[in-house]
Amino acid sequence: MIDDRGVTHYDLMPIPPVESQTTYFEAGVITFGVEFRLLDDAIAAASATENATGNASGTNQLDDRGVSVHVFGTWEGQRHEYLRFDCFDEDPHYHYVDWTNSSNQMLHIDPDAEGDSLAWAIDRLRTRLPQMLERAGAAEVAAAMDPKLIPAALTKVEQEALRARLHPDDDAIRRAALGEAQG
Repeated sequence: MIDDRGVTHYDLMPIPPVESQTTYFEAGVITFGVEFRLLDDAIAAASATENATGNASGTNQLDDRGVSVHVFGTWEGQRHEYLRFDCFDEDPHYHYVDWTNSSNQMLHIDPDAEGDSLAWAIDRLRTRLPQMLERAGAAEVAAAMDPKLIPAALTKVEQEALRARLHPDDDAIRRAALGEAQG
């Protein structure tokens, strides 16, 4: 469902990161993950949340790719993904992931207005991370994070994201995405 602000609401969780293709960076209660993702109908169907990608109608064929930056928070011993920036070539967007309600909200990034989606995402993480975590239902994580740890981690995240963008291994990514989703 798309609301009047252009936010797409899903009553399910997004496709999880492919662990073997994701590099993690710790910053206290925050963990960032960088992954180059391929998204097509086969990968979406192989996941447990096959329509989490916005293809609920079945009329649009999925075919996109790009860097994803995942933001995990640890609270009461549990690590959950609360934010995701999918800096895709065709449809860049980001997610607020709400674990309390098992839902997520997706918002599109307008590349004409915002410029490069990866640079935009890194800037949001540098300047708006606590506010975005709060919107995702992770106010406790936002309050517990150490803001002094974030800049050094984001420098590494940005370096890895640029490396992943320039040197993706499509075959390995596809095999891992399909293999992890099925097994």
